[in-house]
Amino acid sequence: MEKSKKASQSLTIMTNIVLPNETNSLHNLFGGELLSKMDRCASISAARHCERRVVTASVNHVSFDHPIPEGGIVVLESKVSRAFSTSMEVYVDVWLDDPINQKKIHTNSGIYTFVAVDEFNRPIPIPNMEPVSEQEVERYNAALRRKELSLILSGRMKAADSVELKKLFGS
Repeated sequence: MEKSKKASQSLTIMTNIVLPNETNSLHNLFGGELLSKMDRCASISAARHCERRVVTASVNHVSFDHPIPEGGIVVLESKVSRAFSTSMEVYVDVWLDDPINQKKIHTNSGIYTFVAVDEFNRPIPIPNMEPVSEQEVERYNAALRRKELSLILSGRMKAADSVELKKLFGS
């Protein structure tokens, strides 16, 4: 197993057209349909990073900033934003692509956590992730803050033990 990988090695791009059976009464893509597409895209990125089977551990954040209309071309882009010992955070960006007017609108984003598992579904170690671009560094640093906050909220970490959150809010 490699010691470290770059985020670009997990890049996954999926393109779909929004069909009528995927829309709500307003003729926009159902939120659940989008979540499913985002989970698939993110799971491929996670599997590419660790070269193992992965399972979705959590959906940490999803924003619905702009509706995606019936007939719209939706592009999902995902990359691992940070790897921990057996889990990894994957960031998904969603775009509405208008090839006729040559415009792309950022419509949604989501943050998923995956765990690499062996044949018995037990967590297994994964490679580290090395951020390169400015955006990758920002997402990499923010991932640790999100993980600490999640551990605190679940009762698996005391707030006093947080390193990253103390930096944000002071001790």
